[in-house]
This record gives sequence, C-alpha cells and structure tokens, in this order.
Amino acid sequence: MEILSGQRVKKVIFTLFKIPFLFLVLYICVCSLDLLSSAFQLAGGKVAGNIFQENAILSNPVAGLVVGILVTVLVQSSSTSTSIIVSLVSSGLLDVKSAIPIIMGSNIGTSVTNTIVALMQASEREEFKRAFAGATVHDCFNWLSVLVLLPLEAASGLLRRLSQAAVSTLQLRNGEDAPELLKVLTEPLTQLIIQLDQSVITAIATGDQSERNKSLVKKWCQTSTFKVLIQYCHGNNTFLADCRHLFVDCTLSDLTIGLILLLCSLLVLCSCLILLVKLLNSLLKGQVATAINKIINTDFSYPFTWLAGYLAVLVGAGMTFLVQSSSVFTSAITPLIGIGVISMERAYPLTLGSNLGTTTTALLAALASPGDKLAAATQVALCHFFFNLLGILLWYPIPATRLPIRMARALGNLTARYRWFAVLYLLVCFLLFPSLVFVLSMAGWKVMTGIGVPVIILIIFVTTTNILQVRRPDCLPLTLQNWDFLPVWMTSLQPMDDLITRVILCCGKSRGKIFFIRKHTITSVCDVMMPHHNNAS
Repeated sequence: MEILSGQRVKKVIFTLFKIPFLFLVLYICVCSLDLLSSAFQLAGGKVAGNIFQENAILSNPVAGLVVGILVTVLVQSSSTSTSIIVSLVSSGLLDVKSAIPIIMGSNIGTSVTNTIVALMQASEREEFKRAFAGATVHDCFNWLSVLVLLPLEAASGLLRRLSQAAVSTLQLRNGEDAPELLKVLTEPLTQLIIQLDQSVITAIATGDQSERNKSLVKKWCQTSTFKVLIQYCHGNNTFLADCRHLFVDCTLSDLTIGLILLLCSLLVLCSCLILLVKLLNSLLKGQVATAINKIINTDFSYPFTWLAGYLAVLVGAGMTFLVQSSSVFTSAITPLIGIGVISMERAYPLTLGSNLGTTTTALLAALASPGDKLAAATQVALCHFFFNLLGILLWYPIPATRLPIRMARALGNLTARYRWFAVLYLLVCFLLFPSLVFVLSMAGWKVMTGIGVPVIILIIFVTTTNILQVRRPDCLPLTLQNWDFLPVWMTSLQPMDDLITRVILCCGKSRGKIFFIRKHTITSVCDVMMPHHNNAS
C-alpha cells in the first residue's frame, strides 16, 4: 500500500510539473510564430511593398485578390498587410473600391500559418487527419466567401455601400490603439532577438523612394529613460537610443537575416509543437479528456442547442481581439483539434469568431489616420468586418450551408491517406495558383478572360457531373455516369503516390549504395596502409 501511495504521489507531482512546462512551451511557440512573421517580413517585406505600389494592377479585382494573398503569405501577417492597405487608402494612393479585393486576399493568406502548424502532427495518421481538417476549415470558409462575395462586390459594390453607410452614421474621431496583451508577453523575448521598422514597408508601398534602400532591421529605438528631462528641455522632441537586439550591428543583408531567422524559428516552432502535442496527449487523456470534451463540445439543452455555436463565435472573436492575431489563436487550437479535445463542429465557429476578431486590427490602424482621411480608412476597415460577417451569415446559420466543414473533412481524409498532399496543397493554394493568376492579370483582361473562363466552365461542368453521378446518374449519358473512360491519373492520386513512393525508395537505395561504396573504399584503403598487420592476423 505504501509503495502504491508513493507511486501516486510521484505521478501527481510529475503531472503538476507538466502544467507550467506546457505553458512555457506554448509561450516559446507563440514567440517563434512572432519571429517567423519577422523572418518573412525581412525576406519578402520590400517585395510586398513594391507589389502594393503597382496601382494599375490593383485596379483589377482578381489581381487585387491574389496580391492580398501573396503579400500576406510573404509577411505572414494579415495585420501587417491590412494596416498597409489602410495606410495606402489614408494617404490617397489607393481607393476603397480597389482595396476591398486585397482585404479579401489577406483574409485567405492569413490561414496559411495554422495549416503549416497542422503538418507537425503528420506522424500520427488520425491526429493528422483531424488537425489538417481543423486547419483547412479556415481556408475553405475564406475561399467560399470570396467565390460568392467578390463577384457580388464587383457587380453591385455591396461591401463598399454597406461600409459607406456605416461610416456616414458614425461620429468618427482619432482613437488610441487597444492594448495588445500578446505583445506585452512576447516582446521582452522577441525584441532581444530582432526588432523591425515596419514603416519601411509602408513607405515603399506609398512610393517613398528614399526608404527603398533602408534596412528593415531597426537601429534606433525610442526610449523613455530621460523622457521627462527631454520634454522639459526640448519640448516634444523624441529621444532615440541604440536598439538592443541580436542583429542591431549585423552587416548581413535583410534577406540573409530573414533566412537565418526563418530556419531557426521553424526549427523552434516544430520542436515546440511536437512537445506541445505530446504534453497535451499525456495530460488530456482518460477522464480528463472526457470532462474537457463535455465542457467544450456539449451543446445547450433544447430549444437552445443553437446557442452554443454562436457563443463559440463570440469566444473566438474575443480571444483574437485580446491577442490581436488570428494566426496565433487558430494555430493554438489546431493541436487540440488533432488530439480530439475540440471537435470540428466546435472548431468551426471558433475560427469564424477569430476571423471577426482580427478585423479590429485594421479598424485600430484606421482610427490612427489623419482627420481628412479618417473616413476612407475606416471604410476599408469596415469592409474587412462586413466581408467576414457576411461570410458567417452565408456559411454558418443553416446547418445545410456549412460546406467548409464537409470540404475540410474531405481534405483531412485525403491527407491522411496521401500525406504528401498536404505540402502540395500548401504550395498550390498559397503560392502557385495566386502567382499564376497574378501573371495572367498582368497580361491583361483579354488573356485572363481567354484562359480563366474555359477553366471556370470546366470546373462547373466537372462539379455538376460529380453531383449528378451520385444523386441522379440516370439523367446523364451512359459515358458520363462514371469517369472510367479517363486515364487513372486524372481520377485518382494513387499513381502519383506510387511514383513518389518509388522515388523515395530509389533515394534510399542510392544512399545505401553510397554507404556501401564508402565502406568498401575505406576497407580497401586500410588494407593498403596496413598490409603487414593483415598478413599477421
């Protein structure tokens, strides 16, 4: 009995030790996400600024959409991209009509972070299926909302009119930024590693040529050490001092520093996520997991069963407002979805609420605009809010319209079977497809329409045929009742999976041969150098 009680005490102490360690790992994980954003800004921030400067391209709504996606993927922060858009509008370099598609694109681009986080659970098939589905539900919601609202906006100006009506009824005045609780916690660590001057990206985007050759790495920082003395002696002059971070005196280029930070932050992020999943698995199991599942995933009793989902939307919006980052919030719940603590039905409204909460960033940036540009900048920020709100009204209230959940589950099942598909999905959705559309948009409307319209017609035809094959095959011609007449590689990913498997096996065999040749060569050299020893033996 004494041995059993001693083991129980050790188990309880070990479990209690895991809890602060869990929070420490979570803190380092969030800091690495912040550093990852800084790394992307260093590597691609000036490119993003140059893209925003091309106003002729941005007048095309489709080009504006893909610019929003690419820029947000480059800087890994929808907050940064939306703030740049608001700055462009407030400076008069971009009109509200052109800014709306870019805002939609930034909404899509920000969901790449939690999709990357889901890849860290690829080792466990079932966990990976749930985690990837939970991450891509954000992507599916954004893409579906854009497919409906972008043509509607181009045809009727719905978001522009709604935001204009809201601005005209509000008594606007410049306000102060809301406190960013996450920054208060993470900046003591992240600012010791790197500090960035994000105004350089905004200046390049607004056409300030003097900032083009300036480094994003901050050299001079405002300090409050002698704030009272300076204000007394020099009025409102700002006192600057040398910044204190790891790269302050570094002579490397922004790209080199960005790549170094990118590799380090990805390494730390991957390690923290693996540890986080293992800790959550060890803590949230058995009766604990059952209890948490009941608390998080249980609906209210009839007739208020619908209320739990809307409460989750409010929780997601509130948490995102507090941390001022939808990427951090959605990335934090992705491992919980993977281990089964949060169900897809509950993760979906939390994600939708996070989409609403992140709109406050653009609104706060707008409220800092000059008085004569305050209305236009606020209108852009409100367009961001109305886009997400209308998306929620489209894809959440009626259970039959919750297509993002079904689409995300299908993607989760696909990636559980073919794990390489997750990487392909990331590359195609967030890099290759937007880049291709951007190139076509630069070629002009005629080229884009000539290629885009047939592709859209083909997609509609295939989708309609698939639905009819399942529900009403008798309505189709005999040939189209299945896809057996097509080559296998056009209807299944199995041939691609077989090819990838063969390539990996060939690489493994090649490494084995190289190892054998090296070993044989070393043995031969030893025989030549020590012949007497070998003869003696």
